[in-house]
Amino acid sequence: MNLRMDEITGAVLDRAGIAKRFLIAIAGPPGAGKSTMADNLANGLKARGETAAVLPMDGFHMDNAVLIERGLLARKGIPETFDVRGFLDIVRAVRPADQEVLVPVFDRSRELAIASARPISPHDRFIIIEGNYLLFTQGKWADLDGIFDFTIMLAPPIEVLEQRLWERWRGYKLSEEEASAKVYGNDLPNGRLILENRRPSDVTLEIAL
Repeated sequence: MNLRMDEITGAVLDRAGIAKRFLIAIAGPPGAGKSTMADNLANGLKARGETAAVLPMDGFHMDNAVLIERGLLARKGIPETFDVRGFLDIVRAVRPADQEVLVPVFDRSRELAIASARPISPHDRFIIIEGNYLLFTQGKWADLDGIFDFTIMLAPPIEVLEQRLWERWRGYKLSEEEASAKVYGNDLPNGRLILENRRPSDVTLEIAL
């Protein structure tokens, strides 16, 4: 389904009806544009008089100290390097819209998650959850099946992801060798894993809007 942002916003509103709380998942590989699309969708909903908040999955990265202990620091971002149980608990806590829920946010410049960095208000009707593994079919991530009310998959071609990932890591002043290790040793393999092991989505896009 190839839709523009205003059409996706309309589809979300139609599906939501009079629901008090509506969960939207935006999934996709690293570099697909999930964060940008989540912000654009939140702004589109707010422009139509709705309340919306973004809940990023990246806040549930395991701390580097844990990853070093487990020998996984170089593979940070693979499914096993997230606190899946903690993420599931937060999503389930957000679902009823009966309390404020504080969620962590990932600071990429420092490569760490900041606890309780963003409040999700019970008055936010639309919660836009964005992250790599929201539609992933393996491990504990499969427990997310059925929890979202509307799902969007960003699936750019691998060559587009490759270009964006190079731009991302160069932007953080990594050397060419360091950036290459990030792109080819971690991010692109993760991207292929995500694209090859995903549940069907309501909307699939090759580019973020």
